[in-house]
Amino acid sequence: MKRNPVQFSILVPAYNENEHILDNLKETCRVFKEAGWKFEVIVVDDGSSDKTLTKLYQAAKKLPPVRVKRHYQNHGKGRALKFGARFARGQYIAFLDADLELHPRQLLDFYKRLEKSGADVVVGSKWHPESAMNYPFFRGIISRIYYLGVKLFFQLPIRDTQTGLKLFKAKVLKEIFPAMSVQKYAFDLEILANVQRRGYRIIEAPVEVLFRRNSLGRIGWKDLYKTFLDTAAIFYRLNISKIYDQRIKPVRG
Repeated sequence: MKRNPVQFSILVPAYNENEHILDNLKETCRVFKEAGWKFEVIVVDDGSSDKTLTKLYQAAKKLPPVRVKRHYQNHGKGRALKFGARFARGQYIAFLDADLELHPRQLLDFYKRLEKSGADVVVGSKWHPESAMNYPFFRGIISRIYYLGVKLFFQLPIRDTQTGLKLFKAKVLKEIFPAMSVQKYAFDLEILANVQRRGYRIIEAPVEVLFRRNSLGRIGWKDLYKTFLDTAAIFYRLNISKIYDQRIKPVRG
């Protein structure tokens, strides 16, 4: 059997990232080429209303590892990643935000930690003692409160579910993703709670965060309320209705 030539699939959801997306893609390709790794970058434009899509098509012409997929309407980051994963061919699948707040070079360290530990998933954590960030005070409070709730109700072995840099063994993600329901902010928690439920091992890694947006970024109070509702729904589906156990089927290979 011919070996899969793509080792890493990097999924980048993009919504109105006209200012940052080209720099992100150039840096991602540079980092992985210099490391000598085989890779592809799958960017999902999630219904952008600016020039993001135009720049993505320009990047795809100049950077062969870049593949562009599109949602005609904005559906949310979770759905964009779920859509992009359908096209991933790598043995490992990474999530990378489009705004360069998290530099792609950190994925090299994630891979080393995954291989050394024998884990199945590596999650970037802003609250790891080795992390470095210029994080707005108020957003830090919100993140801490959310972590305490997640710790209490889901017992995950990590301190941060929301940071947009993660690395999965492809088999794990493709087993979990078809059963996911959340389309926006709590989708990270939905994935990780089910990864743990299936007996896979999750570890966290330090990250360097260069925060570029205002105190809440694109997240408003309405989004925080919806995140709370989604989180409660995930708990219900996981522990009460146990619908995920019915939906998730093992993936061979």
